[in-house]
Amino acid sequence: VQLQASGGGLVQAGGSLRLSCTASESIFGINNMAWYRQAPGKQRELVATISRGGIPNYADSVKGRFTISRDNAKNTVYLQMNSLKPEDTAVYYCRVLTDTLVVYWGQGTQVTVSS
Repeated sequence: VQLQASGGGLVQAGGSLRLSCTASESIFGINNMAWYRQAPGKQRELVATISRGGIPNYADSVKGRFTISRDNAKNTVYLQMNSLKPEDTAVYYCRVLTDTLVVYWGQGTQVTVSS
């Protein structure tokens, strides 16, 4: 497995979860890292991205609630999710883009927010 994601689960509205995704050492030249999500019956959407230098960008729907961060020494990207809402329920996927424009996807982790 080249991208291993973890941290999903079931949480009540208003709660928090932290997702992690670690890239294997076989992936070289990691540049941009990101989290996407896909809810049932909907298209996959971008949640947040972070550059190699740590500059984040967020979808409007999660601004102020989610924080993306990364540890380059560990090839790991995190997504801290606070004030979760039922509409945040989805499968969350991590994505890595390398310097040579190769894209890797993680296997997805389920996040379910109950009302």
